[in-house]
Amino acid sequence: MKLAWWKIAAIVILVYVLIMGLVGEVPRQAILNETVRNLYFHVTMWFSMVLCLLLSLIHSIAYLRNGKIESDDKAIEYVNTGIVFGIIGFVTGSLWGKYTWGSALPKDPKILSAAIAMLAYFAYVILRGAFEDEQKRARISGVYNIFAFVIFNVLIFILPRMTDTLHPGQGGNPGFNIYDNDNVMKPVFYPAIIGWMLLGVWITTLRVRLKSIERALNEH
Repeated sequence: MKLAWWKIAAIVILVYVLIMGLVGEVPRQAILNETVRNLYFHVTMWFSMVLCLLLSLIHSIAYLRNGKIESDDKAIEYVNTGIVFGIIGFVTGSLWGKYTWGSALPKDPKILSAAIAMLAYFAYVILRGAFEDEQKRARISGVYNIFAFVIFNVLIFILPRMTDTLHPGQGGNPGFNIYDNDNVMKPVFYPAIIGWMLLGVWITTLRVRLKSIERALNEH
């Protein structure tokens, strides 16, 4: 039970977020209207993706230091989970953009940077498939993962701040704080970040466990 507390917490938080996200009170703003609810589902996906990619980086470095294949298993599975969150982030962002900017895929530097950053991790997955030797695959992809994370951060957090962008809080645009003067959304938004992050870790641990079982069965 002690080991499962964070899983229970994830379920409780996400049930709360889903209910409040769909029917809870939100600020009434021009243009955004009810689409502001997407803050709980779009922005939080990117937070969760970043966490997964960071954990993947940590496990890749751990593998390069200790040579344990379990570390490599965790590295690839955290990337897989991060990619899923990234895809959901793109889809929810496109839906949001369609109703607020008039286009699902506007020519925006941050969207372009995010797409390139995601391609870097798709390349990571493809690279792993090019090697049959387990240890060689883990070493080369581990090194690549380090560079991919650096490129990802430059594209997501640095380059978009150097030019104009449609996204709130950047390129001279006001952040979401001005839309939530009464702090109606914060009690849902912050738990949403935690809940989706916990779900990402939970999914990854399950996939890592399945991979370990698979390897054990193949060895016998």
